[in-house]
Amino acid sequence: MTITLYCFRPVAGLPDASPFVMKAMVLLKLAGLDYVEDRSGFSKAPKGKQPYINDDGEIVADSTFIRFHIEKKYGTDFDAHLSDEQKAVGWCVEKMCEEHLYWIVVHTRWMDDANFERGPARFFDSVPAIARPLVKWFIRRRIANALWAQGMGRHRPTEIDALGVRDIETLAMLIGDKPYLFGDEPCGADATVFGFLASVLAPMADSAVRDAALAKPNLVAYRDRIMQAYFPENA
Repeated sequence: MTITLYCFRPVAGLPDASPFVMKAMVLLKLAGLDYVEDRSGFSKAPKGKQPYINDDGEIVADSTFIRFHIEKKYGTDFDAHLSDEQKAVGWCVEKMCEEHLYWIVVHTRWMDDANFERGPARFFDSVPAIARPLVKWFIRRRIANALWAQGMGRHRPTEIDALGVRDIETLAMLIGDKPYLFGDEPCGADATVFGFLASVLAPMADSAVRDAALAKPNLVAYRDRIMQAYFPENA
């Protein structure tokens, strides 16, 4: 049985525009599961977000719940080689990426006019030209409101940059000179870290955070290593 993964589309050398989709892709590949991509399912997304999967009729939404599903149904233990302490650190690192760095990436891509035109604006190319400016304004407004409600949007851009650089420095320190987060073998958290580092490093948005990541050879090598292993067509 082939799993259907509902996702967005490749962009800027990435296998998908969303770090969460890339996370799900790596998890499926780590588990050795075949999947097909469906890029037309956003309107039917059960939680209004992607990724989600259809696994033999079972719909599972959210990248973390996709991981839980893989672990339960297929008996995959992404962290079998880790200590309990490493598993705990891995969870913390994932949440830093997903609940903190994510909002910095969103702000960089969507709130900076030049970055928006370079990247997310292309998502609206299929919208009729007469309606496109209004649709762009409406979606950017929604994202700005979400950023404000979450809290990241209340900071000045320089403050957001400082927070993002701190995240990047933390990842660089944790990875060090190891091939993966905890050694020679990837774990579940590596899927998340890869998704976000690939997003930050992509030539889709200029920012102090991207500059900080590019200045860390170990982070660039980490991104390249996983890209080559699981997405050689994008390497």
